[in-house]
Amino acid sequence: MAILTEPLTDHKPADGTIWLDGASLTVEDIVAVARGAAGDPKVRIGAEARARTIAVRQYVEEHWLSPEAPPIYGINTGLGRLMDVRVPPEDLDRFQRLIINAHSAGVGEPFEIEVVRALLLLRVNALSKGVSGVRVECLDRLVEMLNRGVHPVIPCQGSVGASGDLAPLAHLVSVMIGHEQAEAFYEGSRLPARSALVQAGMEPSFELGAKDVLAMINGSTVSLASAVLSLADAELLAKTADISLSLTLEAVRGESRAFDDRIQVARNAPGQRAVAENVRRITEGSARMTERARQVRFPDEHRANGVYRPRVQDAYSLRCAPQVHGAARESLGFARTLLERESNAATDNPLIFPDGEGGYDVISGGNFHGEPIGYAADLIAMVVAELGAISERRSFRLTDPNLSYGLPLNLVGGQLGLNTGFSIVHCSASAIVSENRLLAMPSVTDSIPGKANQEDHVSMCTYSARKARQAVRNTQAILGVELILASQAVDLSAPWLEDSALGAGTAAAMARVRRDIPVTHEDTYQSAHMVAAQDLVAGGEVVAAVEQVAGGLR
Repeated sequence: MAILTEPLTDHKPADGTIWLDGASLTVEDIVAVARGAAGDPKVRIGAEARARTIAVRQYVEEHWLSPEAPPIYGINTGLGRLMDVRVPPEDLDRFQRLIINAHSAGVGEPFEIEVVRALLLLRVNALSKGVSGVRVECLDRLVEMLNRGVHPVIPCQGSVGASGDLAPLAHLVSVMIGHEQAEAFYEGSRLPARSALVQAGMEPSFELGAKDVLAMINGSTVSLASAVLSLADAELLAKTADISLSLTLEAVRGESRAFDDRIQVARNAPGQRAVAENVRRITEGSARMTERARQVRFPDEHRANGVYRPRVQDAYSLRCAPQVHGAARESLGFARTLLERESNAATDNPLIFPDGEGGYDVISGGNFHGEPIGYAADLIAMVVAELGAISERRSFRLTDPNLSYGLPLNLVGGQLGLNTGFSIVHCSASAIVSENRLLAMPSVTDSIPGKANQEDHVSMCTYSARKARQAVRNTQAILGVELILASQAVDLSAPWLEDSALGAGTAAAMARVRRDIPVTHEDTYQSAHMVAAQDLVAGGEVVAAVEQVAGGLR
């Protein structure tokens, strides 16, 4: 039976069900399932994937589980350096339970439920390629847990991303079988696994057979689940960064020629060109980014000898934003390529393939190694850290009249001195930028050998993925600060620019910000507004508002 390499035609039927075939899962599918409610969208295993899985398993049971069978890693032998130790056939079922006990060695806070939901989906999809030798009943059990909302409690620390995320995945399997020490989240409560399963209408116990556990705990799938969600959020951040940049340009009456398409074409950089186009579309119709508006002198604006001189060019954080934001977009595109490939990959060991003569070959390899995920996740962290770093520089400019072309010091909207304004809001953004600089340091280069040096090079992709998620959250806050400050700046300068309208896209962005965060004329409790702005960024609401008037951003 051939290995499926092309998507099935019924992958996305009209009812929204996601059919798993091991080949056609997308980032968008993963996000929809991870962030949806239990059973929405419904997940099912495709007919061809089911048939492949059953056929391979039947061959395993007929040929490789007898006392006369040759030693085959993980099927009738021990694991790791114990690969030369034969496990008797009568002990294979017990062996599965002991593997779970030995590998359930995670510590730390549990992964978020959305990561666990993505994990369940991705692990089943990997096994659906039909080359793992696992029983199809195991796939059905995991899908049922996902659809019914039984979410294993999985500690976030303990994997080096080499033989897969062994410890985290063992905690998943411990819930699957109803292990007496396992826990799961169900309908908002943290419960013993068996209680959660029963409350969800499932059998509390599940028996495992030879090869089942190894197939399910191999593969860096926890890292993958976390990295995919970070990627989706980072792609949204890239659009948001173009919007916050545009609003800052409006606030400082920025020079628009740096976004001329001819400059971008000359650089031969598609991402840079897309960012410049976004800015032109967002600010289209602006009467602020004009020579006429720049000629208006604000009360705090210093001009040598009181004479206006045309602005030749803006600072790098404004003028070079297409180059910085554009490179970020192209880097995220590469990360997406790696992660979508991994999302449709068989990543356990050994793998079982048709031999062309009616039988199967079993081949040991290293598909479980998480290096591609580590590269992608470290790249995501680096990208969002840079988006945050350049945004923070723009926010800083908005608070200094010498850099903002005369906007009020600290964007104080009332009596200066009595009111401090937004200096500490900006300070918080700079503190978070410093955190991001450390999070952007790669983990994938930090290999620590283990397991008696059998695993002498590991990927550390699990931490790469975890810190990418934190860097994303941090950058959501940083961009939220820029949106607050730019909106405040526009409002404070409005009396001097009464006939200078914002562009349609920037006006929509500012209107969405102002729905939740009012202009400040007297110091107010800033944290609440910062959290609200971060939520707007994370939820994509500012992007949605802009796209309603400016069309889909690139």
